[in-house]
Amino acid sequence: MIGRITAMIRFARCRKFLFQCISIGVILAMVASACLFKLASIQLIDGQMAAQAATQARTKKVIVHSMRGKITDTNGTVLAQSVERYTIIADPWAASQFEPIDCDTQKAKQAGFCHKANGKPVGVKGSAGVARLLAPVLKMDAKTLGAKLTGTSRYMILKKDVTPTVKRAIDDLNLGGVVYGELSSQRIYANGTQLGALLGGVDDSGKGVAGVESMENSALTGTDGYVIYQQGNGGEEIPGTLTGSQEAVNGSDVALTLDHDVDWYVKQALLEGQKKTKATWAMAVVQDIQTGEILALEDTDEYQAGSDQAKLNASRAVSESFEPGSVGKVITMSGLLQTGLHKATDKFTVPYSYTKDGQEYHDSSAHGDEHWTLAGIIKNSSNVGVVMASSQYTKKQRYEYLTKFGIGQSSGMSIPGESRGQLGTPESWDGRTSNTILFGQGYSVNALQLTNVVATIGNKGVRKQQSLIKSVTHADGTVETPQEGSSTRVIDESVADQVKNAMESMAEGYSKVVNVKGYRIAAKTGTAEVAGSDGRLTSIVADFAGMIPADNPRFAITVIMKDPQGTYGGMTAGPVFAKIGEFLMQKYNVPTSSPRNDAIAVDW
Repeated sequence: MIGRITAMIRFARCRKFLFQCISIGVILAMVASACLFKLASIQLIDGQMAAQAATQARTKKVIVHSMRGKITDTNGTVLAQSVERYTIIADPWAASQFEPIDCDTQKAKQAGFCHKANGKPVGVKGSAGVARLLAPVLKMDAKTLGAKLTGTSRYMILKKDVTPTVKRAIDDLNLGGVVYGELSSQRIYANGTQLGALLGGVDDSGKGVAGVESMENSALTGTDGYVIYQQGNGGEEIPGTLTGSQEAVNGSDVALTLDHDVDWYVKQALLEGQKKTKATWAMAVVQDIQTGEILALEDTDEYQAGSDQAKLNASRAVSESFEPGSVGKVITMSGLLQTGLHKATDKFTVPYSYTKDGQEYHDSSAHGDEHWTLAGIIKNSSNVGVVMASSQYTKKQRYEYLTKFGIGQSSGMSIPGESRGQLGTPESWDGRTSNTILFGQGYSVNALQLTNVVATIGNKGVRKQQSLIKSVTHADGTVETPQEGSSTRVIDESVADQVKNAMESMAEGYSKVVNVKGYRIAAKTGTAEVAGSDGRLTSIVADFAGMIPADNPRFAITVIMKDPQGTYGGMTAGPVFAKIGEFLMQKYNVPTSSPRNDAIAVDW
């Protein structure tokens, strides 16, 4: 009995022990399962995420900058272009970890390179060592450079606009991961002060902010590309890791209608004329009469293209406005003939002084009563004569023909800084202004407007849309030519011929100082008082606007001078006109003029 009880107790104990073992086994199995799950999670999930994070950390997107397009003249001569340059970047934190490798060491053999400063061991580690190597190449002070390299930042610009030669010299220093170059570009201009303000300039980001650079910025600006790859510890690209890319598309090239050679010659002629006459400034425009293309647009300002001055000041030849003076009389004669109020041969007795509606008008120099035709009034540039001839020429008609010739209107070329001039409505004219506009006073123009007045007469009465942009050549080679602007008939061909005839008679009166051997000239002088620095009419603008050859007009030329010694446009601006005209005839091999045999009578 006792033995049975003992056996039962033993059995119970064994069962309890077995149960405990089973429970422990289950718990251990559960723990093992959890561990296996966690391990699998680490290996399969977290490991993948960690690998992705590491890959992302090594992945770099590098912008591939596009090049800005060129600006050329009509013949392809480069006026502005972007050249390859680099921005040198440093990683100051990496610089702090730099340890130079001395030559003739096992480490140098393993690395395949070593570091030397002026042929000697670098001698120092960290930023100071990098600065010692880099300073001679960048032509910077080592201490200044060392200060820039000190810190924990990962990006520091050391120098901009570094040439490819210097970039290659930096590469040879074996500072990968510490110093590198980012491709950029630098805008350069080839012609000094020629066309300085007209070309304008770009800002630090390469965006056009003035002149043609601003005017054609959308065409000149390219589209940046990029590459995506994984980089090693030294910042180098790991081969075979390129995962994405897009090619940069360079900006389009813009060709101007300007002829570099003509413009250069005009610039020199203006500077010479300015010096000779001691003028405050001078400017000129040359226009192809048949096409409306601007071949030269210059002034005596000495602004370097791309400079702050060029960015802040528009070209004087488009921004300066002035009263045309007697050049405006050709508009009056055009209107008088076109409306049928007069013929060029109509006869007038013209005194020196004339009073109309209580206002006195007089000519530039005293004379007795002269017997002039309307053509003679233009030849002799008589203020009194045009007032007398316009007694039936209404205010509405005067305004109509001024606007038809483009006065007070934009040239349509969208040149930055262009002045529209100023032309009031007939309602705003007082009793004197309504007559002074007949001889070019009481309104203002710019040089482009005045040139196109002459060109319209030379083009048989048709006003062409002036143009400065010849073509745009895109990166893919396609060429886009701007749509030709509309042409407007202003006066009949017969009227234009008569006005031109009178202008030729005027030019003949200045043949001793305005002469191009073998070629006839049709022109008009102008002299107008303008406000000086004190606000009073103490300054003079003298101009000479005309066409050459007169018998088959090819070019319209306008020359304007501020406060020249000699005052009158024919004596000051005229010789500059002749100098430019002579060059044009030679350059373009223009046939000489036939003898004149159709002069309209100027006296009676």
